[in-house]
Amino acid sequence: MTSRYDETYARSLRDPEGFWAEAAEAIDWEKRWDRVFDGSRQPFNRWFPGARVNTCHNALDRHVAAGRGAQTALIYDSPVTGTVRSFSYAELQDLAARFAGALRSRGVRAGDRVVLYMPMIPEAVIAMLACARIGAVHSVVFGGFAANELATRIDDARPKIIVCGSCGIEVNRVIPYKPLLDEAIERASHKPDACIVVQRPEQEAPLVAGRDETWADVMAGADAVDCVPVAATDPLYILYTSGTTGDPKGIVRDNGGHLVVLNWSMHAVYNRTPGEVWWAASDIGWVVGHSYIVYAPLVYGCPSILFEGKPVGTPDAGAYWRLIAEHGVSAMFTAPTAFRAIKREDPDAARLADYDISCFDTLFLAGERTDPDTLAWAERHLERPVYDHWWQTESGWPMGANCAGLGALPVKPGSPTKPVPGYRIEVVDEAGEQVPRGEIGAIVVKQPLPPGFTPTLWNNDARFEEVYFTRYPGYYVTGDAGVLDEDGYLWIMSRTDDIINVAGHRLSTGAMEEVLAAHQDVAECAVVGVADALKGQLPLGFVVLKAGVNRPPDEIVAELVRMVRESIGPVAAFKQAAVVDRLPKTRSGKILRSTMAKIADGETVKTPATIDDPAILGEIADAIRPLGYGNGAPAGD
Repeated sequence: MTSRYDETYARSLRDPEGFWAEAAEAIDWEKRWDRVFDGSRQPFNRWFPGARVNTCHNALDRHVAAGRGAQTALIYDSPVTGTVRSFSYAELQDLAARFAGALRSRGVRAGDRVVLYMPMIPEAVIAMLACARIGAVHSVVFGGFAANELATRIDDARPKIIVCGSCGIEVNRVIPYKPLLDEAIERASHKPDACIVVQRPEQEAPLVAGRDETWADVMAGADAVDCVPVAATDPLYILYTSGTTGDPKGIVRDNGGHLVVLNWSMHAVYNRTPGEVWWAASDIGWVVGHSYIVYAPLVYGCPSILFEGKPVGTPDAGAYWRLIAEHGVSAMFTAPTAFRAIKREDPDAARLADYDISCFDTLFLAGERTDPDTLAWAERHLERPVYDHWWQTESGWPMGANCAGLGALPVKPGSPTKPVPGYRIEVVDEAGEQVPRGEIGAIVVKQPLPPGFTPTLWNNDARFEEVYFTRYPGYYVTGDAGVLDEDGYLWIMSRTDDIINVAGHRLSTGAMEEVLAAHQDVAECAVVGVADALKGQLPLGFVVLKAGVNRPPDEIVAELVRMVRESIGPVAAFKQAAVVDRLPKTRSGKILRSTMAKIADGETVKTPATIDDPAILGEIADAIRPLGYGNGAPAGD
């Protein structure tokens, strides 16, 4: 297939209003827009002002009305509980309509907020859709977040009701959620009117009299309600992401633009056809879960997988292959760190031979930079196309991708390919001037931003403008650093604060990680910059070895040092690396590089709220102490 990318991309920039108006024809509107775009108050873009629409209607009701009510919409697969259950569009419509009725009978109206503190269970998806059905604004907080972090989100969103799971279930432990919620409400200044608790049999939660009710009880007496049309520019949800000041940023997503771009992306970016089974192996606590577990596949008409498990450990490194084979998954989207975990446990992908994955055609990776070695490993063993792509919580959908539905372009390992239609991406220096092709700089996006992009932060227009648009006026600051090469391919090298200055040379830690990841014994790695009195900063590597590697760590480190010297040059001054059992990560799989750098610099580190396992910070401190870094002290809370 000849690629239509160049033509489509050029048209999206030449005539953005015409381009997105055409895409909007695929959505059911209660009332059409007065105009496609209002950019009169930059940087606060408004797409489809005057239009009225309902997201739940587009995700469920319109499919039922079109005669597809019996088709599968959602497949819940939970190896941690041994449960598999499918929901049709009609079943999801009924459940969402009744839970929406339960919310309405408890005083929730359009514009009110509902916080969801939930594990990966069907009730979480139902609650999201129910909020959308009546125009309430949902805010999903990752299940198991610490009480103080949940409290800050409660105070910012000021929810009328909180919906909570009694517990979450990990590979070998049960995590009680309700005590964390009770403590968060105690800490918060704002108090919800009520809490609705999904009682899981693995651990039921005690209820607070007069405030708490069970999901089963509220659903038993609930009347189904119809969809409530809202303004296209009204908020659908708030999703909090960490801020540099310590205060979470409430990313707002609107209804109209969000619907248009997610529906469009399922074909243009992911090359899906309605009816094909789609799996985004993420969590509803993250933007990927919002966009590509719930809204995009349901709106577009692809059965979506809701997976309560891990890439390894539930029960083994064949978990993904089992799920693809059993449910007929045609394409999936996951983080590179998931495949690095599989590669570490099963370097030769031996478990893949146990399953028939002939249904599967494409793997998409995002969430963390995909190193070429991981991409090559996946391509070699899957014998399918593997496409890296790049986006952020703020964007809500891909900004850089190999748009498979427009005709895939040649893959350059390490690059997410080119800017997605709608995004005018540039690379600039510290003065805001475009750098020559092939040179590293700050990645920015020129206004106007396309539909679906966050229009502001919740109740904080001033911070939105300051954080994202002040540094380079007229541009959105992504916070990422990288390169546009001579072919227009985009290379995301690192966060801008991961560009280190070694004796006056600006170097990318991502480029060094690419070299380390190519070593035959390395499963995954990270490089951070640490303070140095002579050179300003020096790179320090961390490597996790593949299962079964028994060579002396010093020997492997010496090889890594030589590889970086040969690939990047002596200017990199890469001389030390620590071999560790694991890397500190967020629950979405992002490596906490800045936290590791602070530990190496001997700073007292506040445990990040998003960390997967806080104990690992002490392990990192212990590992680098023999190298002369850090103070060996455990991180603080």
